[in-house]
Amino acid sequence: MKKVIFACVHNAGRSQIAAAFFNVMADPDKARAMSAGTQPGERVHPEVVEVMKDIGLDLSDAKPRKLTDELARDAHWLITLGCGEACPTVSGLQREDWPLDDPKGKTPQQVERIRDELAARVAGLLEREGWMRAG
Repeated sequence: MKKVIFACVHNAGRSQIAAAFFNVMADPDKARAMSAGTQPGERVHPEVVEVMKDIGLDLSDAKPRKLTDELARDAHWLITLGCGEACPTVSGLQREDWPLDDPKGKTPQQVERIRDELAARVAGLLEREGWMRAG
């Protein structure tokens, strides 16, 4: 079982979207994802909850959490989401950065574009690694 961490600063937008898509699309016997941030926010951005609800994924109960050494201990991948110098680092993990805009305060159409880009990137990662759910 491979564990992937999607991380950004506040864990209230991009990383939550990416982890949600990953866990829906991945074969649960091969990989799972979690999301975290270096300075977790109070809640997931309302605009993110709304655009995910539009496609049947409910993030209303998701809670931002802190990226800790304990959380990262058995992870294999760290995917950071465009937070530049503020992006977290965890030694020993495969790492990618997906530079996407923060959805906070954006229009619904802008948040939908970010959501759809994340869905495509997650699908690409799953295909590349052979973790896509069958069927």
